[in-house]
Parts: sequence; C-alpha cells; structure tokens
Amino acid sequence: MNFKEASAKLFNENPKISLFAAGTAVAVLGLTFGYKYIRREKKLTKVGVVSQLLIHPMKSGKAVSVETAECLRMGLKCGELQDRHWLVITEDGHMVTARQQPRLVLVSLTCRGGQLCLSGPQMEELRVPLQQPNNKVVDCRVFSMDVQGRDCGDGVSEWLTRHLASDKTVRLVHYEPYLKPQRPSVKEPLFPEDEKVAYPDAAPIMLMSEASVRDLNSRLDHEVTVSQFRPSIVVNDCEAFTEDMWDHIQIGQVEMKRVIGCGRCILTTVDPETGVISRKEPLNTLKTYRLTDPKQKTSPILGQYYTVKKTGVLHVGEPVFKITY
Repeated sequence: MNFKEASAKLFNENPKISLFAAGTAVAVLGLTFGYKYIRREKKLTKVGVVSQLLIHPMKSGKAVSVETAECLRMGLKCGELQDRHWLVITEDGHMVTARQQPRLVLVSLTCRGGQLCLSGPQMEELRVPLQQPNNKVVDCRVFSMDVQGRDCGDGVSEWLTRHLASDKTVRLVHYEPYLKPQRPSVKEPLFPEDEKVAYPDAAPIMLMSEASVRDLNSRLDHEVTVSQFRPSIVVNDCEAFTEDMWDHIQIGQVEMKRVIGCGRCILTTVDPETGVISRKEPLNTLKTYRLTDPKQKTSPILGQYYTVKKTGVLHVGEPVFKITY
C-alpha cells in the first residue's frame, strides 16, 4: 500500500483526524497571508535633508544649535541639555513665556561641568549646581496642563527676575524623570494616550522646512529667520510646505509620526535677536494664507508636530525619508 492509499484509509477510519488536518491547513494558510499583510514592504522616498538641529533647553529661551542629538520619546537631547526641560514660572506655579516676557528669548541656558549656566545681555553669567536634589518639587501649569518641576534655587530666581526687570518674582524649575509630565492627549485627542512631554506646548518634536520660511519671507517687508519659529528639526532641499504631507518619516534609524500642524501664535512676533514683540508680523501675513487646518481655525500653520516612534541619533546633513507601505 502506497502513502496516498494509506492516508486515505486513515482519514476514512478516523474522521476526527481529517477535520483536524483540514483545520490546521486553513490556520497555516491564514497565518501565511496574515504575516504577509503585517509585514508589508516599507518604501522610503527621500524628501529632504536635515539642515539644523535646535534644542531649546528653557521654554522661550535661546536655542542651542547642535550637529548631533539623541532623538528620544520626550524630544531632542545633547549631553545634559534636553529640549524644553526648564520652565520659568510665577511664584504660584503658572508658566511664564515670551508671550508675557519677550526678553526671555535672550536668555541662554547651557550645562557645563555639572553646572547650570545662565547668560544674557548686560548680565553676568550665573552658575549653579545642575543637580539640586534637596530643592522642593513644584506643581506647575503649562496652559491648562498640570506638570511638575524641581526648583532651581533663589539665586536663579533673582537673576531671571532682574534680567526681565519684572515687578513680580519669577522662578526656574527643571523637569526630572519620575516627576509628573504633561499628557498631550488630554488637550488634543490625536496624540497617543501614552505620549508624555515636559514643557513643550504640545509635542516632543516640531519640524519645519527652510523653504516654508523663504515662502513667508517673499510676502514680508522685513524677513524673519527659522529661529523665530523655534523648531526642533529644520529640513532643506524640499518645496515649501511639503512637510504638511510627511505623515511618517525616517531620519537615520529614527522614525516619527506626524500628529497635527503647529498652530502659530503671538510668540512668532518676538524678535529672537532683540527680545522685542511687535504683535503683528509675521503672524498677520501667515493668517492670510496658512489657515489650512480645520482643527486650528484661528491659528495659521507653519511646521508640523511629530511623536517619536523609534528613538536614535540624528545628525545634520542626514537625508529625510517619507515612509509609505
């Protein structure tokens, strides 16, 4: 008796075996097709090149331009500097930004040799220990969001209050791991529920192109720079506003997903070189042609907010790829 005849006899005498075999075949077939569906081929299309990486350690403070940065779930990091991980607050914990105190854009915050360094025009540089674990943890508010930070001390408070020529005392807090972060999904449901940030307005990464700023400058009497819009990643070698359509991108090993357009506000009217607020341009011009997102009805869009899906290291000069399947 050959194998075929033996198999037929076995299945006839044991119908349960026949059913089991048929079920197994169907399951294997389903898994094969399912695997092929899940493992869809990823296509990379080059859309630009990274021209700048900018870390803003202090919210509303001066940017630090770097050639290389870690791209983490909570934003860019270079050494001890992490994007928007320091926040100026009032004594009752409410955030203070360049919207209220335009001269904040002139403050440079850096870290050297385990020290936090603050500098600004006509101010002596201030250095204090970066780690001050005995300082109190403060409950803060960033817009309507609750968050925490560790107070950076009275010396920093006095320095900032003097620099701003403020009639009210301001303080500086630092976000540390295990403190309460912001949850962007509370304010904007398009963000994943597990997403968390320190002190940005919304997302860990804001990306924009140089071409979009050049397009804006072609409509202005007085040109502005990319730094006026405080991005994390600046891209060149692309057309204006094409970043609006980059839903899923890869730079090196880093993968990011676009969430929503960056709605612009009066902060864009603060000159980063002088600390003077005009309250007019370039915002008024942007409103004439960039009210493009139905979710941002009164805020013109320039740049896009991204979440980080795969962390890694970014370098200036790396190509930016759009991912499609």
